Amino acid sequence: MHPSSQSTEPIVLQSFKDWLVLDKPAGMHSVAQASSEGSSVEAWLHERHPELAQLPESGLCHRLDQWTSGCMVVARNADAHERLRATFGDAGSGVRKTYLALARKGLPREGRFRLHFESRYKRSAKVTVTEAGNAWSAGRCIWRVLGSGPAGHERVEVELIGPGRRHQIRAGLAHLGHPLAGDALYGGAEMPGLGGPALHAWRITLEDATIEAPTPRVFGTTG
Repeated sequence: MHPSSQSTEPIVLQSFKDWLVLDKPAGMHSVAQASSEGSSVEAWLHERHPELAQLPESGLCHRLDQWTSGCMVVARNADAHERLRATFGDAGSGVRKTYLALARKGLPREGRFRLHFESRYKRSAKVTVTEAGNAWSAGRCIWRVLGSGPAGHERVEVELIGPGRRHQIRAGLAHLGHPLAGDALYGGAEMPGLGGPALHAWRITLEDATIEAPTPRVFGTTG
């Protein structure tokens, strides 16, 4: 996990009538994995919040990769789960998802990309990135370099535009020549203490509320 993690299990950041936001620790799966070991947010919710057990995936409205820490939205009832799942899948819904990443140095201070993300083979671990493709495979991001990071990397704020694609930030920045620290799958450099890609779901805006997850120490000061 990121060396900055203060907990090995999720923490409730904020709770509303119909939903809540968790801070997921790095190294934890979003949902139970039949083919791999490790704890999951889904199982933790089932145990700690049994009132959510009847909801699909214990109320999770979206997923994060195993080594991505930060904000996860959980519905508290069936109506909210259906509404929020639809919201996360709608490109024009108004959900804003902002991440922090440690990317290889050299990115322009500000920029954006629109790329296409596809898994070439079924169950492939790696996503193939192309400059052109079908509309359903397109993913867009806006980034801003915040400052220098450790070991030849920069702290980058990245906002996903639209619902997001699998490995969109990781594969997209690697395609531009700036893979994330710890992301061996996409050519990122090793960094002591990192178990996987240095990516943090920093902030989410949903239904007129903005929630921010504490920044892991490995990312440095964000200001």
